[in-house]
Amino acid sequence: MKDVGKAKDPIAAALAARSRGEVKEAGAWLDRAGPEIRRALVDRATAGGAPRPDDWEQLDGKRLLRALLDREDAARVRTTPIARDEAFTCAHCGREVPLGGRRPRDHCPACLHSLHVDVVPGDRAAGCGGLLVPIAVEPLRKGLSLRYRCAACGEERRNRVLDDVDPPDAQAAVLALMRARAHSPD
Repeated sequence: MKDVGKAKDPIAAALAARSRGEVKEAGAWLDRAGPEIRRALVDRATAGGAPRPDDWEQLDGKRLLRALLDREDAARVRTTPIARDEAFTCAHCGREVPLGGRRPRDHCPACLHSLHVDVVPGDRAAGCGGLLVPIAVEPLRKGLSLRYRCAACGEERRNRVLDDVDPPDAQAAVLALMRARAHSPD
């Protein structure tokens, strides 16, 4: 969607917006379009089954479009990490883990285990709380990543190997995990 206003049917193009960028672009077009276009958009969307927002005349274009597309709640869900750095006691080995400092620490530097407490890093919104067991080391463009599987629910996650904080992740633990993975049958 390059320019909603240049589409053959701009209202249909606006209502077909899927990505956040397309909704933002179509919302900006809607802000410039004028009240008769806004009314036509609302009428067409509600004829198709969308709920008519009570305050639709006061909403900016992007919010109006999100409401008509039933995406207002999804737009409020956090998807970016929160830099939360907290000292903790490892649930697996009992080690006292200090603050990460430059990078928030999300796993034990000695045994590499973590807890399934986040949906988005740092949000503490996961209801599980199970032990995240390291199962693999994987290369990244810069550095390495630990792949975990939750012992309680089975979900898999990834965390960066922290080799540039104090204390760094134990190289022996990372190498042992790499060797174990290299010799595993799967």
